[in-house]
Amino acid sequence: RIWHNWRRKSTEGLPGTMLILWSICGVPFGVYAIVQNFNFALKFQPQAFAGLTLIAWGQTLYYHNKWRAWTATVATIALAGSFALMELVLILTLRGPYSRGVEWPMMLMAISASVIQVVGLIPPYFELAKRNGRVIGINFWFLTIDYAGAFFSLMAVVAQQWFDALGSSLYIACMVLETGIFASQAIWLWRVRHIRREAKKVGMTYDQYIAQHPSKKLPRSDSQETVVDVEACHEPKEPLASPQKPDAGLADEHAEPPVAGDEPSKPTMTEHDEPQRPPVALTKTAPRL
Repeated sequence: RIWHNWRRKSTEGLPGTMLILWSICGVPFGVYAIVQNFNFALKFQPQAFAGLTLIAWGQTLYYHNKWRAWTATVATIALAGSFALMELVLILTLRGPYSRGVEWPMMLMAISASVIQVVGLIPPYFELAKRNGRVIGINFWFLTIDYAGAFFSLMAVVAQQWFDALGSSLYIACMVLETGIFASQAIWLWRVRHIRREAKKVGMTYDQYIAQHPSKKLPRSDSQETVVDVEACHEPKEPLASPQKPDAGLADEHAEPPVAGDEPSKPTMTEHDEPQRPPVALTKTAPRL
């Protein structure tokens, strides 16, 4: 994602709130792994995760928020240093109680890290709402790997002797939110299938085609009288207004009653009217010799 952001010189669709939350959750994850003395890979993974998300967050400051490069770099380094100092303090503070058998602080670290990571998946939905469900700025390979990790972790919890309800609920929440992102992109692709087909015929991408044909991007019609296929680019047609005829009953009510002694008036012939001619005979008599 960092490489793609640098290549495109844009972080459009990548919410900075998600990145900062994920970098924060790296602190309790790192404390949990180091205090329990996991292997080196598990100790290094939270540090790498927090560091990479911080770099991507710094890119959002530069590309999206239009910060100066020096200011965004200093802010990223300062935040990384504060996270490292916080993690060091927590490790030195919680290592003693854990060695004496006090485990609830470690459980608190694990729960807080998992909750923050799940909450970090909520900001992308606001970006989806801005773009009618289109996913921009999020790598689907990353989502697939993360979804698979949550799924297999859930299967491991189910297969063990005792069921961890808290861990399972966090894994399920993560899977549900990521499934929503996949579904949103699939629905958007279905809605714009006609426009993408037209763009493919002329050798353009969807964005290039929409930039040259902005009228193709039509809002969905709210009319109940016509059904408009927005993706097929059919203009909504307004129904023709039919002339309203006066109601016969209302006309009779407003009509003036006839006056006694008056005879019904006969139609008068105007100069433009022609007198009615008798019908011409269909047969003719033969002339006499």
